Amino acid sequence: MTEIPVGTLIDDRYRVTSRLGSGGMADVFLAQDEQLGRNVAVKLLHRRFAADPGFVERFRREAQAAAGLQHPNVVSVYDRGEFDGTYYIAMEYLPGRTLKQLIRDEAPLEPERAIEITLQILRASRFAHRHGVIHRDLKPHNVIVGDGDHVKVTDFGIARAGASDMTETGSIMGTAQYLSPEQAQGHAVGEPSDLYSVAVVLYEMLTGRVPFDAESAVTIALKHVSEAPAPPRSINPLIPLELEQVVLWALNKNPVDRPQDADQFINVLEQVRESMQSGGRGEVTASMAAIAAGAAGAAAPIALMSSGAVASQPDGSPRAGDGGPDELGYGAPGNGSNGRRRDPDDDRDRGRAWPWVLALLAVLLLVGGGVAAYLLTRPVKVIVPSVVNEAQPAATATLQNAGFTPNVINETWPAPAGTVIRQSPSGGSIAAKGSIVTLTVSQGPGQVQVPSVSAQSQSQATQTLAHAGLTVQRILTESSSVVAKGLATRTDPLAGQSVQVDSGVTLYISSGKAPVPVPNVLGDTSQGARGTLQAAGFIVNQTNQVTNNPAQVGTVLAQSPSPPTKAPGGSAVSITVGTAPTTSQVPNLIGFTEPAAANTLTAAGFSVRKQTRNVTDASQDGNVVDQAPRAGTTAAKGSTVTITIGRYTPPPPTTTSTTTTPTSTSTTPGG
Repeated sequence: MTEIPVGTLIDDRYRVTSRLGSGGMADVFLAQDEQLGRNVAVKLLHRRFAADPGFVERFRREAQAAAGLQHPNVVSVYDRGEFDGTYYIAMEYLPGRTLKQLIRDEAPLEPERAIEITLQILRASRFAHRHGVIHRDLKPHNVIVGDGDHVKVTDFGIARAGASDMTETGSIMGTAQYLSPEQAQGHAVGEPSDLYSVAVVLYEMLTGRVPFDAESAVTIALKHVSEAPAPPRSINPLIPLELEQVVLWALNKNPVDRPQDADQFINVLEQVRESMQSGGRGEVTASMAAIAAGAAGAAAPIALMSSGAVASQPDGSPRAGDGGPDELGYGAPGNGSNGRRRDPDDDRDRGRAWPWVLALLAVLLLVGGGVAAYLLTRPVKVIVPSVVNEAQPAATATLQNAGFTPNVINETWPAPAGTVIRQSPSGGSIAAKGSIVTLTVSQGPGQVQVPSVSAQSQSQATQTLAHAGLTVQRILTESSSVVAKGLATRTDPLAGQSVQVDSGVTLYISSGKAPVPVPNVLGDTSQGARGTLQAAGFIVNQTNQVTNNPAQVGTVLAQSPSPPTKAPGGSAVSITVGTAPTTSQVPNLIGFTEPAAANTLTAAGFSVRKQTRNVTDASQDGNVVDQAPRAGTTAAKGSTVTITIGRYTPPPPTTTSTTTTPTSTSTTPGG
């Protein structure tokens, strides 16, 4: 089944509004044509068929052929194209119910109503046949009945067009209850094959049930080939005799014994309807050979159409007609041999002899005919190809090429979807050419429901999904006002949905509450700021700061995070609130050592600021020689007191100056 969410735009044109249904080959969606503003039905081919190029080409060609069928009784095909790895057909949307729904609700239908619906189906078939299109799946499910019983036939888009040999899921096209015998055997189909299916639909409208039914499609197909249908009047005695004859004629096993085209079928039904409306028996004498003959080799009642007729009673015995003295139609009053009217006594003598003659003929026919039929229809036996482990399209093609009729059964199995896991008869065995080979095809490992992992840790959620046969394909985070950060919030697909085993899922982990804007509370009172922040979902942390500005006392001086930042709901916002300073007397610190002065100020609630000054008095070295504010003054607690620490600097040394008078000595020459 193709999952297409509502609102999807197919091929940039068709917006999906709902799912209408699903079949063996495609899913059907109601969509809005955004170019023409009308509702259409969009049929999407299953992706497993889209992978087969040959199948796609036939689908394209046959959709194109169906698009040319413009008829009041045919659902119009508007468009075809490619979307999301597969192919689609856009066609007329009809809001009525299917003929199958009508039959379930109202069958058996009045004969005239059933005839009118059948005639409309036949007109659609005639139009398609003239354009080279054989439907091959005519059934009440494919017939839409609107107001006033106006009928339109759909699904010509998957019909056989020209030389196409497209098959549904690789097996015989069609639903088993409505298959013609040649279709059930995998033989070539033509117009009489569609007409056989129409006769089944007419039979169902008149009786409320199909001619052949069983638990398996194979058994139903075999009944179409080998069994005679119960006469409609044995189920619903109100059906006119002539109408029963027409139905059984069109249900003959051999295509040459049925109506050869829709025109012939239409003409006979119209004659029957006119006869019913006039209240007379009517002359239904269309050019027909064996009418309502059973399957070859089957003991079926025979209904002959002429001016007189024999049809079966509910108990299977012949029912006399109303056409004259000669019930079998060999003669009528006034047209015997040489125009001479027969003597009633002669007729009575002949009547006594006829049962013995008929009994003898029946014995001869059963013995001789059975031997002849066996000799003429003895099946050719060939080796059945082995197709286990092959892909279904290839397997069915192999069997068809070998002359067999594939029948597909789908089964949940731990093997790739579309793979043949069993066949019956088995490969290498001998079977009649044309017989049915049943293929069991894997649908994949089956489906499981996605478990709930809400509020589990990531590792727990991964383990829970693994136990269900699912794998975590990716992990995403999302905010949640309910689930704590780091825990699982949900999966995609959601918990409770059915998915294939081994499917990948997306796991979502909570990132906490979604970020929201932090309110601006600067300048607000402490109480007002708390109320605003808590209403927005935040936790409030408050610190105080002394301010010398009386206007700032009790108000928010700062906040973090600051606006317009976003923060997760439930996170903390810090605010700083101004407070008035408290005062204290500044102690006298003169003469204190530096450490003692600092400890004294801190203990009194003041901050300390230090500076130094050179002193010449060695006793002041390392001690407080000055302070500001002065001792005994009042100052705010927390304010700064500056202390000046003396640093001894020795004075410079004293220097003495000495004056020396030079002594001169004179020397007398020659002395």
